Amino acid sequence: MLVAGMPLFGRAEEPEARKDAPGKGARPNIVFVLADDMGIDSRIGCYGSGPKTSLTPNIDALAASGVRFERCFATPICGPTRCQLMTGRYPFRTGGWDNGRGCLSVLPRNEYPMARILSEAGYDTCCVGKWRQMVETPREWGFGEYLVSPTATGYYWATKYNRNGKEITEDKKVFFPDVAHDFAMEFIRAHGAGGKSAGKPFFLYYSSHFMHSNLESTPGAKPDVDPKNRINDSLSYFDRQIGALAAELDRLNLRDNTLIIFAGDNGTAQGGNTINGRRLSGKKHTMLEGGALVPFIANWKGGAPGGRVIRDLVDFSDILPTFAELAGAKLPTTLTYDGQSLAPLLRGEKYNPREWIFVGCDDQWYVREDKWKLDQSGKLFDMRDAPFTEPLVPADSKNEAAVASRKRLQAVLDKLNPAAGKLPGKAEQKK
Repeated sequence: MLVAGMPLFGRAEEPEARKDAPGKGARPNIVFVLADDMGIDSRIGCYGSGPKTSLTPNIDALAASGVRFERCFATPICGPTRCQLMTGRYPFRTGGWDNGRGCLSVLPRNEYPMARILSEAGYDTCCVGKWRQMVETPREWGFGEYLVSPTATGYYWATKYNRNGKEITEDKKVFFPDVAHDFAMEFIRAHGAGGKSAGKPFFLYYSSHFMHSNLESTPGAKPDVDPKNRINDSLSYFDRQIGALAAELDRLNLRDNTLIIFAGDNGTAQGGNTINGRRLSGKKHTMLEGGALVPFIANWKGGAPGGRVIRDLVDFSDILPTFAELAGAKLPTTLTYDGQSLAPLLRGEKYNPREWIFVGCDDQWYVREDKWKLDQSGKLFDMRDAPFTEPLVPADSKNEAAVASRKRLQAVLDKLNPAAGKLPGKAEQKK
């Protein structure tokens, strides 16, 4: 059983697959909760980064009865992660390298995005929360319903937001995470017994603004809360929202057939946090390990055997094919998708993990396997003590393992050939 404070990279017994686990034909509801600027060192109890009294009991509970991944990689910043999530494709294929012009050049009409695939497979789809680093609206990307904040301002206390294409202006500031959460709950309730969409599978993309910087006091917080304590206050508030969402699924008897995934979009912004007392290498917007290493927890009461800790390498390109397989949808053959479906693992079936992952941001990239990492400049890093240290391997090293890994990883980069793709500055000319 996974518990708060369990050492990072600890081993959990692999339980036998549930005898009543759903087969390949099962189509679960899917709830994907994406936290903002939350690496594995963001004070999450089950990752060993929180205080002695956990601030995240509900997230910890999802991990304890679900699957906790220790080596999931997004990208080092928000926009490219969201582009990769929605498209299932690496940035050199889409041009989504950065938070500015890069991601704004990724057009839904040039992709076959996640929500469109699920919608065409018969799912109701909904997007709530943060969207601004994606071009156009969630509707063009395949979502049937949405409520999002339109600009960089108003992450927390705001007066404007967009609901299904209509701009809503409030008379006074409202706490936007609550507005988004309430809309998400409405969408879920519509699929419970007696709801207008009862019995229809659904996909909810719950993209929270927590824990992005410039945190503000949450509703009910003491007026004199020290800004330094707002991290704990906000994290506890966010955790309670996740608990309320899971509890509502239970109340509506939807939980057994709902896959809940909790993940972060990039490393922790402020950096300096620790895992069981050890400081991570890197933070948000760095190409070090802590820049893209994020929490990733999958909880499916009626499907995935619980209590597992997975050390297999996973990246955000894997999410789209996973959801497509669970929904019974086939990926279009007109585009190259980069991920590998995790559906067999989530169903407790035999699963062959991928051998490497790719991370790209701005004009930099690397490919990483179990113990080594090779970047775009040919530098090789020893990752045996990751995520805490990643020493550079001398170019003339005669270490047999290092020499062999350089050869393997260079072959991967040669095949991917990111330099020939839509690099920053080339994205617009290659739309």
